[in-house]
Amino acid sequence: MAQGVALITGASAGLGVDFARQLSKRGYRLVLAARRKDRLDALAAELGNARAVAIDLSEPGAAGRLIADIAAAGEQIDLLVNNAGFGLYGRMQSADPARLREMIDLNCGALTELCRAVLPEMVERRGGAILNVASTAAFQPGPGMAVYFATKAFVLSLSEALHEEVRKAGVKVVALCPGPTATEFGGVAGFKSNGAVDSLAMTSEDVVRIGLDALDSNKAVAVTGLRNKVAPFFIRFVPRSMVRRATALIKF
Repeated sequence: MAQGVALITGASAGLGVDFARQLSKRGYRLVLAARRKDRLDALAAELGNARAVAIDLSEPGAAGRLIADIAAAGEQIDLLVNNAGFGLYGRMQSADPARLREMIDLNCGALTELCRAVLPEMVERRGGAILNVASTAAFQPGPGMAVYFATKAFVLSLSEALHEEVRKAGVKVVALCPGPTATEFGGVAGFKSNGAVDSLAMTSEDVVRIGLDALDSNKAVAVTGLRNKVAPFFIRFVPRSMVRRATALIKF
C-alpha cells in the first residue's frame, strides 16, 4: 500500500541506506538526499521508487534548496528522516574550527530547518511524521567528542519538545538514540576500532527497525538495545562530575 513520500537525509551510507530499503518495502516513495551522487543514484536504481538529490546540507541555504527541489517536483513530504550528520574525535583545542562549525550546521542547523519546513503542512493536514536521529551521546557530556555530543543533546531536546507540540495535531516526532552501530561513522569521526565498543555495536538494519517501530507507536524517544537503555537510566542518579569523568576514560 502506498504510504506517501519519505525524505531521507544522509541516505548514501549506513543508517540512511537501511532507512531507504525498509521504507521502500513499506510502500513509501523516496527522496534520497546526500553529498555522494554516485551512491545515491545506485541506491535509487536498486529500489526503483526513489529519486536522488545530491546536496551538501551543511552548506548555508542547502536545506532551503532541498525543500524548493521537492516543491518543484510536486512532492509532499509525509515522513522526514533527519539522518544526516557526522562526528569528530579529539580535543576541542586541536579541532579544525571550520569543520566544527560544519558539524553544528549539519547536525543541528539543517535538521532544524527541515523540521520547520515540513511541520506546517503536516499540522494542517493532521498527519505526517519526523524521525530525528540523535544518539545515546545525547544523555551525557562527551570529553573527546565534546561538540558532537552537544549536537546530539540538541537533537534529543528539540525532538522531545516538538513531539509534545504537535502530538494532538496527529503528527509524530521521534528521537532515535542509537548506541554503537556498525556503520562508517567511526571512520569519518577519526577514531580507531575499539574491541570493547565494537562488541556492543548493533547492525544498521536493527537500529532502523527499532526506529520505525517507535515511529509506528509515536514513542518520543527510542534508545536501541538493552545495554544502551541502562546507561541513560543510571546517569540520572549519578553526579555529573562522575559521568563526564567516566566518559572521558572511554577510548574510541
